[in-house]
Amino acid sequence: QVQLVESGGGLVQAGGSLRLSCAASGGFFTINLMGWYRQAPGKQRELVATITSAGSTNYADTVKGRFTISRDNAKNTVYLQMASLKPEDTAVYYCRATNVVYELYWGQGTQVTVSS
Repeated sequence: QVQLVESGGGLVQAGGSLRLSCAASGGFFTINLMGWYRQAPGKQRELVATITSAGSTNYADTVKGRFTISRDNAKNTVYLQMASLKPEDTAVYYCRATNVVYELYWGQGTQVTVSS
């Protein structure tokens, strides 16, 4: 069983920056894909960004150019550097990991609030 522990959320003013971290531990199989998703009140959970173990990245159009996803494979940790934050980025941000046998795991979520 893989455990995902997120950190780094908080309250920031519009235009500010935050960095989220998600550390994965446990499990038997190698984790391939890691990513961040978010869910705002009253909305469905949506993809923010993903990154493979080889470093290939994918971003939602709404965050391209503002957010950067990266990972440290040795630490099984994924990061999300968020810049130029907007009030519409306010959401609970969830880390997700998928291993090589396609088992999927979610973190508990971390709140990001951007004030105008």
